Amino acid sequence: MATLKAKKMAVVVGAIGLIAVAGLLALSAQTKGRAFELTAESAKFWNLFEHDAKLNTVGTGFGFTEGPVWDPGGFLYVSDEENNKIFRLYTADGRKEELISLGDPDGNTYDRNRHLIDCASVLRAIIQLDDAGRYTVLADRYEGKRFNSPNDVIVGPDGAIYFTDPTLDLPKGEKQEIPFQGVYRLGPEGHVQLLTKELSQPNGLAFSPSGKKFYVDDSEQRNIRVYDFEANGSLKNGRIFGGEPGGKGDGVPDGIKVDQQGNLYITGPGGIWVWDSQGHHLGTINLPEQPANLAWGDADYSALYITATTSVYRIKTKARGHVPYLAKPQ
Repeated sequence: MATLKAKKMAVVVGAIGLIAVAGLLALSAQTKGRAFELTAESAKFWNLFEHDAKLNTVGTGFGFTEGPVWDPGGFLYVSDEENNKIFRLYTADGRKEELISLGDPDGNTYDRNRHLIDCASVLRAIIQLDDAGRYTVLADRYEGKRFNSPNDVIVGPDGAIYFTDPTLDLPKGEKQEIPFQGVYRLGPEGHVQLLTKELSQPNGLAFSPSGKKFYVDDSEQRNIRVYDFEANGSLKNGRIFGGEPGGKGDGVPDGIKVDQQGNLYITGPGGIWVWDSQGHHLGTINLPEQPANLAWGDADYSALYITATTSVYRIKTKARGHVPYLAKPQ
C-alpha cells in the first residue's frame, strides 16, 4: 500500500540501492520541514488526543514499511516492501526479527484464529503464514485469472477475509489478467466474490464497529467511499465519504483504522487524517515521514502504531481501537 511518491521514487533510484532510497526519502522529508504536530480542525479532535501527546519512534532503518499487526506478545508484524521481508518488531527495544523473505509483502491482518494473513504482491496472492514463516496460498485468482497485486486485507464481521486488488504493485513485466481493480471477499470455503470494481485504485479498507458500513480508499481519486454492508456479504449504496486532496507527492488515502466510536484514522497528505463517522475531518496527525498504514496496539488497543516510510511510530490516544479479528461474529 505504498504511496505513489515512494513507489515512483523506488523505480527511479532502484538501481542505486536500498541505502540510497532510504536516504532520498529521508532527505525529501527534511527538505519539506516535516515534523510531528497535532492539528485540530474541530474541538472534537481533543476528545481523541491529549494536547501534549508524544510521538515515539518504535523502530527505524527499514526500506518502506507497511502492514502493521499488533501481537499481545509485545511485537508488531511489519512488512518491508523494499527489503522484501516481513519482520517481528519488538516494541520494547526496537529489535527486528525476520519472519520471512518474500517479494513485496504488503497489508497484513490476523484472522479470527490468530493466523497471519498477508497480501503477497509478487505472488499476486492472499497467503496465510505460520510462526515459522511457512506460507499457504489462500487465493490467487478470480474466475481463473490471476489477481493484480493484492494490497490490503481485513477480517469482516462475518469472519470472511476482505481485500483490495489494485495494480500498484503488479510485478514488472507481468500481464494484468483482470481488466479492472477490484475489492473482494474470500469466504471460509475459499470462494472469491467480487464486491465492486468501480474504484480506480482501491487501497485501504475497514468496517464500522457495527459491521454495517464498509469503507474503502481510492488512492487515485484521493477519496474515501462508504457502502452499506449486507448480511450476505454484498455492498450497496456506494457514495463518497470524504476527500483528502493534495499535490503530487503529498501522500494519498491509504491505510484505514476505526475506533470503537466509529471515528476513522486514514493516511493522507502529511500524515493521518482523523474523521468522525459522519464524514467530518476532525484533525490531522502530522508526521515526520509519510505514512502508509497503521494498527491499534498495546494491551488496551488505545495506541496507534504507524508505518511511515523508513520507520514505525507510536502515539497514545484517548480512544479504543475497533479490531475486527477480535470482534464476535455477527
